[in-house]
Amino acid sequence: MAPTDEFQNTNSEDFVPKKSIGQKIKFLILGDAAQSKSEVKLVRKLDFFILTYCCFSFFFNYLDRAAFANAYVSGLSTDLNLKSNEYSYLLSITTAGYVIGQIPHGIIIQKIAPRIWLPSMVLIWAGLVMVSAACKTYPQLMAVRFFQGVIEASTYCGTLYIIGSWYKPLEIAKRTAIFTASGQAGTMFAGVMMTAIHQGMEGYAGLRGWQWVFIIDGIITLPIAIMGFLYFPDTPELTKAPFLSEAEKNLALDRLPPKKADGHNIDPWSLTVRVFTSPAFYILVLFSAICGALEAFCVQNLFLLWMKYHASIFTSSQITTYPLGISAVGIISNLSAAVYIDATGKRIPMGILACGLQLISAILLLVPRLSSAGTMFAFYNAGTSYIINPLLFGWANVICQRGGDDALRSIILYSMNASSSILYTFWGICLYPATDVPHWTKGAIAMVCICVTLLGMLWLVEWLDRITLRKEQERIDGIPHQTESEESGNYQVDKGLSEKPPLEI
Repeated sequence: MAPTDEFQNTNSEDFVPKKSIGQKIKFLILGDAAQSKSEVKLVRKLDFFILTYCCFSFFFNYLDRAAFANAYVSGLSTDLNLKSNEYSYLLSITTAGYVIGQIPHGIIIQKIAPRIWLPSMVLIWAGLVMVSAACKTYPQLMAVRFFQGVIEASTYCGTLYIIGSWYKPLEIAKRTAIFTASGQAGTMFAGVMMTAIHQGMEGYAGLRGWQWVFIIDGIITLPIAIMGFLYFPDTPELTKAPFLSEAEKNLALDRLPPKKADGHNIDPWSLTVRVFTSPAFYILVLFSAICGALEAFCVQNLFLLWMKYHASIFTSSQITTYPLGISAVGIISNLSAAVYIDATGKRIPMGILACGLQLISAILLLVPRLSSAGTMFAFYNAGTSYIINPLLFGWANVICQRGGDDALRSIILYSMNASSSILYTFWGICLYPATDVPHWTKGAIAMVCICVTLLGMLWLVEWLDRITLRKEQERIDGIPHQTESEESGNYQVDKGLSEKPPLEI
């Protein structure tokens, strides 16, 4: 079990002495205060080897997505003679492949080591990105984007699953935020890269600039896969990572809720029963779909399409670089929300804030003759929707971690991602089609409805949090246990099984 407060007065040299104010602030920003020097060392190793690989892989994943959007407005649509809503269909077919791939990936990583499976998927998707440059027709691009979606489905929830396998509850939100922020950074870099390539490589070797973007994107992704094969640590109970000692492997297990003996069991009948009899499955999957809809203004690249529509006002360089501001807002919002969550253990305030900010954007975009400055503010403000990422998957990881059933946790996480992705197989086409530019009135009205719905869902998930926490304590201690500060959502139980209160500063 994780070391508890009763040990903090021990004379053992291994235990960390009382923290100074500066050290408390450092832990407030970087994560849950470790109980011992050996735990501090372990967490630093995990951060380096897990987050480095995961952030780079997700960075290039989003680099591809953003590069595709930029390529569309920078020559791809003309060269492939794309018409009408074919851009929306290309996004939807990628999403369809992404949805189809979710559950298979969640099951496979229970039997094939993540350090083998996840980097292998990175290799394949790097190849498919380069193949995109060779596409000459719309059907060819549709096929490549579908298979790319299937392969890319491994990355996001695979990483979240690994984060939930190694980190304590008050360490998860910030790691989730850092990981998802790397995706937004990839989006930002795509705009810069697209601009540079158009200026320097357009027409080189007979290829268009957008083709070079895909080729270069694929090539620079390959080293990340190699890094994963060499250093990714799998899960604590299965790891053979050379950089972890046996003592560190045991500590990694001891500091988390105990695993069930059959926690990796993927027998079809057993897994089906465990999934469909779990209230967490239904609640979190629905919660994920609603949270995903909150990011629609950003996910559908509406600002990019709006700027292309006003090409007489904006230059080609501005069209590919101005949307970077949305990603910057997303990164800051994402990380700030995670710091608050890990520092306080409270998630509902961040959910309320995210809804309020999106309501502002939706209401502004409903104004018929909103000025260009007002429209740009609305889209930049929409970047705050990424507050929802550490709230959603960080909370789900903590809730599912308590049961000690890793296979169930994996399926729930992948199903959550699938539910929000399924939404976009029709959500974008119906409410945010490219043909509605420059006013997505239906989409803005839908956003208002989503914000109201999400406010109700927050309290349902809080109820699930409270129930699973109580059941986990009863499973460990064999006695009922009253949670503390239930109304605030800041829970504390014995033996370090759940979230510890923030440090007093």
